[in-house]
Amino acid sequence: MRAITVRDRDAGVGGLTLTDMPYPHAAENDVIVRVHAAGFTPGELDWPATWSDRAGRDRTPSIPGHELSGVVAELGYGTTGLTVGQRVFGLTDWARNGSLAEYTAVEARNLAPLAADVDHTVAAALPISGLTAWQGLFDHARLTTGQTVLVHGAAGGVGSIAVQLAHEAGAYVIGTGRAADRDIALELGARRFLDLDAEDLKQAGDVDVVLDVIGGDILDRSTDLVRPGGTVVTIAAPPTVQPKDGRAVFFVVEPDRARLAGLAERVRTGRLKPIVGDVRPLADTATAFARHRRTPGKTIIQVAEEG
Repeated sequence: MRAITVRDRDAGVGGLTLTDMPYPHAAENDVIVRVHAAGFTPGELDWPATWSDRAGRDRTPSIPGHELSGVVAELGYGTTGLTVGQRVFGLTDWARNGSLAEYTAVEARNLAPLAADVDHTVAAALPISGLTAWQGLFDHARLTTGQTVLVHGAAGGVGSIAVQLAHEAGAYVIGTGRAADRDIALELGARRFLDLDAEDLKQAGDVDVVLDVIGGDILDRSTDLVRPGGTVVTIAAPPTVQPKDGRAVFFVVEPDRARLAGLAERVRTGRLKPIVGDVRPLADTATAFARHRRTPGKTIIQVAEEG
């Protein structure tokens, strides 16, 4: 099968190569998915799990990408709840070969059924971004109706979904990003928008929740905005500064089949619209990695056509 692989940790994006790889093995409780569309996280080439397995052993050449939508091609021993030919989407394991391939092995529990009227390219934009947004807002920050939430990167993959979910929950949403992102954030449900390049973050005023995907100085300055009892949630790095009378939480997204199904139902009924910023073929993956920050929403790799 064809797949994108990386062999040299120091090569960066330039080390992404389209090559032939063996068809994956279906372990117990696994599913082999014929991948139609895949998503990636730009920083994953720096993750230790990209280069070694859970025991610390080198696993190069490795296949990156951890979001996928496709069709079940094969069931491993003991796998239940899914059937061959079924449309599915979800997350691959961090320390196993990923989704930027024609076929990949995934634990069945990390996949959710996908309705026929949801496009694979849209579904592939949901797993990491959608689960991160939901878990950050509701599981970790416990956002409720009437609260104010500041969403950094409001036009990005995670931020654009977080704005919609927070708006749906009845929160007052303030988005941030570049000037070009303003209209997108407001259309998605943000009540206000701050240009991080030109406006003072303090203009946001006091907020109950900050959802951060940027880290660094933006994360540090955001802690001063949190009301007593509020929460800063970040996926960028463990916080170095704590809010005076609140919490700062760093987390890594976790698979959740039930929540994936709920997000897909929101998409199917028009209550949630993931932004697919660019769709590129598998052979253009290296270019997609390099250009991801120049387009809003989520960049998706189309591995196979529907059918």
